[in-house]
Amino acid sequence: MSVYVGNLSFKVTEDDLVETFSEYGKVVSVQLPKDRETGRMRGFAFVEMSSETEEAAAIDALDGAEWMGRDLKVNKAKPREERRSPMGGGGGGRDSFSRRGDRRY
Repeated sequence: MSVYVGNLSFKVTEDDLVETFSEYGKVVSVQLPKDRETGRMRGFAFVEMSSETEEAAAIDALDGAEWMGRDLKVNKAKPREERRSPMGGGGGGRDSFSRRGDRRY
């Protein structure tokens, strides 16, 4: 499981996050998403630590803390939800509806 870190400065780097979270345990990975169109930081990150105990310590210490001029929002990351198709809808294709018209009244 990983930790969600929100309200980050747009100047933060992966090294900054590793350095800060390492105070609470071993950092396994850092994801610092960027906007696809602008390449600019999106203001949040995910930090994976080696144990839940270390994650809990980091959350307790850093949630609400002021860092790089911003008040951090730090909590356990929620599992990523699957995105819906941009085409919308969900059900099957034409065949799933074709039999509905076959009813005789």
